[in-house]
Amino acid sequence: MAIIQLPKDLKFGVATAAYQIEGAANEDGRGESIWDTFAKTPGKVVNGDNGDIACDSYHRYKEDVQLIKELGSDMYRFSVSWPRILPNGTGEVNQKGLDYYHRLVDELLEQGIEPVCTLYHWDLPQALQDKGGWDNRETIDAFTNYAEIMFKEFEGKINKWITINEPWCVSFLSNYVGAHAPGNQDLQLAANISHHLLVAHGQTVKRFRDLGIDGEIGYAPNTTWKEPFSNQQKDIDACQREVGYLIDWFFEPVFHGQYPSYLVDWYKQKGVTLKIEDGDMEVIQQRIDFVGINYYNGNVARYKKGSGLFDCEDMDMDYKRTDINWPIYPEGFYKVLTYIHKKYGDTPIYITENGACFNDEVKDNQVNDTGRINYLKTHLAALQQSIDSGVPVKGYFCWSLLDNFEWAEGYTMRFGLVHMNYRTLERTKKESYYWYQQVIRNGWYDL
Repeated sequence: MAIIQLPKDLKFGVATAAYQIEGAANEDGRGESIWDTFAKTPGKVVNGDNGDIACDSYHRYKEDVQLIKELGSDMYRFSVSWPRILPNGTGEVNQKGLDYYHRLVDELLEQGIEPVCTLYHWDLPQALQDKGGWDNRETIDAFTNYAEIMFKEFEGKINKWITINEPWCVSFLSNYVGAHAPGNQDLQLAANISHHLLVAHGQTVKRFRDLGIDGEIGYAPNTTWKEPFSNQQKDIDACQREVGYLIDWFFEPVFHGQYPSYLVDWYKQKGVTLKIEDGDMEVIQQRIDFVGINYYNGNVARYKKGSGLFDCEDMDMDYKRTDINWPIYPEGFYKVLTYIHKKYGDTPIYITENGACFNDEVKDNQVNDTGRINYLKTHLAALQQSIDSGVPVKGYFCWSLLDNFEWAEGYTMRFGLVHMNYRTLERTKKESYYWYQQVIRNGWYDL
């Protein structure tokens, strides 16, 4: 048995997102988002579930902040519902929406927890989607102006800002695969949106700097790792395309001011080209203070003609899987972090999401989610391995505080350290909550 000793200055936290936990969808002037529309479109979300009530954290935020405090968290990463602030995406500000986030942030600060705010975690105002959404460059300005409202309103209270969560999901998963709102299936559209998201990110960082806001700002791409099945070049190239689809496409422009040529060439073969306007790349390449990394899974893969977008086939290596059927591959976490560090330099890293879906239920007032504990053990070990290898990781957020609305999976998939009874809204701490509490308190654990 090995002891994993984590750095004394490593900060720990938990993360959530507005649409997944807040509820109160039709209260206090909140406008409609694309997820309200998508969730109420038959066949899009399991069981026809939606976020109208979710965990009701809008009303129970004090109870949830208490859970975070008892956990011992240094930080809490939450997101803001854009249509709660600007019901139409632009125009008149909804003061009641701002008031809610003031209540939440004030409660966090009072309990000694640092608020980390994500400006965009997928809930685009439906009014903007009606005008073309992220495919319309007017949305870039709308987002930047919304961000400015938040920066000015919360300066001095919030010191860490994340512009966009998982731009790959917002662009390709939502507009090429079509699994998430708004549910389009168009590769050119998805590529356009990926570029507009990066311009919106860069323009927002620039606005943050121009306003002289005190604090730090970054973004949070999701990542994966595909380990080549062999050392044949075709396997290596296929895996590189799959990894780059999530990582390089969203890192290269921010850190190096260009898109990765191997993917640009691949997309051209598919008839896809980006329309890049003058000055876009300079805007995207704004200096950021940190980068957020979201990691859940990876796999061994190989070249196979016609397999997916990149001729890359996942191999069934009989890895254990979580209940959402994702392979458990902590080696990939280490590979992702060292890859990003080697390729993109010493920008501080926060693990903004890492966690596992296990659908254990309450028995005798307990939730024995040993699968989640084992997942966290192996991934925190990979994190320590990365730190020992020189990767500048400053903090780790477990996903998620609560079981919640898991997007297209509705309420069928549970990622929380705290179990949610969706009928009564009762919160029950799982064994993983107590395990993570001990890790935070002690700074080490037995692997």
